[in-house]
Amino acid sequence: MTSYATSDVTSGSGTLDGKVALVTGGSRGIGAATAVRLARAGADVAVTYINGKDAAEDVVRAVTALGRRAVALRADAADAGEAVGAVTRTVEALGRLDVLVNNVGVGVLGPLASLSPGDVDRVLAVNVRGVFLASQAAAAVMPDGGGRIVTIGSCMTQRVPGGGGTLYTMSKSALVGLTKALARELGGRGITANVVHPGPIDTDMNPADGPYAAGQAAGTALGRFGAVGEVAETVVHLAGAAYVTGAEFSVDGGHAA
Repeated sequence: MTSYATSDVTSGSGTLDGKVALVTGGSRGIGAATAVRLARAGADVAVTYINGKDAAEDVVRAVTALGRRAVALRADAADAGEAVGAVTRTVEALGRLDVLVNNVGVGVLGPLASLSPGDVDRVLAVNVRGVFLASQAAAAVMPDGGGRIVTIGSCMTQRVPGGGGTLYTMSKSALVGLTKALARELGGRGITANVVHPGPIDTDMNPADGPYAAGQAAGTALGRFGAVGEVAETVVHLAGAAYVTGAEFSVDGGHAA
């Protein structure tokens, strides 16, 4: 069972009281930390997962320990129906949707010549199509004057430090254009859209003590990996910000400096 720091399960500020948030890929890492911090701010939270059911249930327990409602939904963002269905099921379970955090993503890294058409299809299906469809579905049910769409991008959209990242970087860069277009399209309804670019973050997929960690840390101005909570803080701020939209936020330790 995942344990959460005491600071992650204390009463929050209440800035999101009465709101409902959906965090895709919310069973671990940045997504899990974001879900708990959204609950601390007052929101009820739905999280999606594919294989990490137990981890997703840990997040649900952490959220309910804060006195908020929570639900874990199995949904594969690569499947168009399931990407949209996660939004529909959130509304069915929790009554509404105010905040969408497009966190789920996959990374296929390797030399350009090694990437197959299947790799391209999978990465674009999850990282781009799934995000578009979830955002489209969320916009259709979000209330005017309060909807928030926050998408997790990547520091590699702003600086690519070496080879092997063409496919992943392409997919995450598409989210910048999507975010700016959503901001313009939905601004008249008072719905905001922003993108957060994490740098090297200490997660199960990219641990700070992993074989490639030293080089990644050295590529930042601060010389270290970030913590998932440091990204989550920015996401939660944007979930409550009314006059910030179409913007990119780097939480990367100076990776792009």
